[in-house]
Amino acid sequence: MSEERIRYNEYSSYLKNKYGEKVYKLPVNLPGTCPNRDGTLGTGGCIFCDEEGAGFECLPSSMDIPRQLEQNKAFFRKRFNARRFFAYFQAFTNTYCDLETFRQNVLAAAAVPDIIGISISTRPDCISDPYLDFLQDIQEEKGLDINIELGLQTVNYHTLQRINRGHSLAEFIDAVLRTKKRSIDTVIHLILNLPWDDEIDVIESAKVCSALGVDYVKLHSLYIIRDTLLGQMYKNGEFEVISLDEYINRVVLFLEYLDPRIVIQRLVGKGPQGSLYFCNWSTSWWKIRRRIEEVMAERDTWQGKKFNYTNGAAFRTTSHPE
Repeated sequence: MSEERIRYNEYSSYLKNKYGEKVYKLPVNLPGTCPNRDGTLGTGGCIFCDEEGAGFECLPSSMDIPRQLEQNKAFFRKRFNARRFFAYFQAFTNTYCDLETFRQNVLAAAAVPDIIGISISTRPDCISDPYLDFLQDIQEEKGLDINIELGLQTVNYHTLQRINRGHSLAEFIDAVLRTKKRSIDTVIHLILNLPWDDEIDVIESAKVCSALGVDYVKLHSLYIIRDTLLGQMYKNGEFEVISLDEYINRVVLFLEYLDPRIVIQRLVGKGPQGSLYFCNWSTSWWKIRRRIEEVMAERDTWQGKKFNYTNGAAFRTTSHPE
């Protein structure tokens, strides 16, 4: 591969190839919670999550869905001359409501002009057949591209317990398989530098995503918010965050083991301003992305370079070729 070539399946390039132009996500913020907050599965939520539930870049949840979408659309049109959009139900667990409420929310977004797709963020244990059947019908009837964004964070089920996710790896596998039966795309969120994970967990996360045939991945670096349990643990010196170089190495390692078909929506995340103990080693996210790309070029590596472990890999390396 030449150094000029993009060495991973980049989301922006994928969108341009698929739609012929850039497509932008418009965040939707709904009042809500999750079963790990309201006592159904637990209280307090994940140890890294604050009261905004990842909605810190959203408009107020008191605004109705069409108004949020139109206001966000006006911003992207003015700044980027954007013309086509995804409605992104971003904050909290957007399937954690009764089916009729969920239907009305999705239909409200689908009715807004220039919306060509809908992304729905949820937990693996909060998506079920009736909701997926409805989404499949809407996708077919309205010609929308619909995807489910599942927060997994890690395949290490011991770490899942430590961060108080309230679900295990099994629920994630079930959610992906049920979603794929309806030809609905899946987007998986992973944090590659959780304090209790190592490089083996990073590799296994790539392998599980590949074996399940997920469609997109969003990678995050861990940010630590004040007034959270993780923030208190960090303040007390109960763990240390790995270095930026180590994080970059983990991203490259993850990509090497990932099926090259899977699209990378994000290599590094960002946290809410003003309420953080730690975020991205005080470095701009785009500088970290650029350094990841530089390291891949320096090592002459690429997404899928080590994607050689499926379809009876051990059998195929013996004297029994296909």
